[in-house]
Amino acid sequence: MPELITEWLNQNDIFTATTMMHYWDGMVTTVHLVFLSLLLGLVMAIPLAVLRTSRNRFISAPIWLYTYLFRGTPLLIQLYVIYYGVAQIEGIQETFWWDIFKEPFYPALLAFTLNTAAYTTEIIRGAIVATPAGEIEAAKAYGMSWFMRLRRIVLPSAARRAVQAYSNEVIFMLHSSAIASVVTIVDLTGAARDIYSRFYAPFEAFIAVALIYMALTFALVFFFRKLEQRLLRHLKPANS
Repeated sequence: MPELITEWLNQNDIFTATTMMHYWDGMVTTVHLVFLSLLLGLVMAIPLAVLRTSRNRFISAPIWLYTYLFRGTPLLIQLYVIYYGVAQIEGIQETFWWDIFKEPFYPALLAFTLNTAAYTTEIIRGAIVATPAGEIEAAKAYGMSWFMRLRRIVLPSAARRAVQAYSNEVIFMLHSSAIASVVTIVDLTGAARDIYSRFYAPFEAFIAVALIYMALTFALVFFFRKLEQRLLRHLKPANS
């Protein structure tokens, strides 16, 4: 069976088994990079969003500044600053950090993580401050502590309100990950560039990668639609 697929693919000049495997490797790199950055960004964003709602300016102001900077500047510039800037730190090449950051994947992961964490922080913060006051008062009446209210009432309620906006952030990060190829990472876009430079076929190479991005996007839309339905199933009217 694999031989038949390889023979069928090799009947054309561009989309051979070799180039399709190159696309596959690029897609694995893209999914790996986006998944890790979103996971790390979400882990960062939840405590930052909680602290962002603090009335203490010394706590909320630095977080506001961080989100303002990373939401107010292009992701490409952030990637360039981290990728080229790390090498300029005096003495870093003599430390173990250089073994990590000399590879382009990790500067890109850091840039993507910091960027998505900034956006996700504001998404979750907005969902937290939108928590109905009645729910908070009811939790206080039951004698719940601040941490217990946060864990049992505020964050679960905020998650239901934030899921739709967060799905847009996930899709945005998937599309934005295409810039990773500018720092020599062979992701989906990097694979398309390699195939274009080899066969001088820009339409075929980039249209093919666009279709792959579309397929990944539709898969994410389907996933978040099911997740939203699950989180909001309590709002559906009961069957008669």
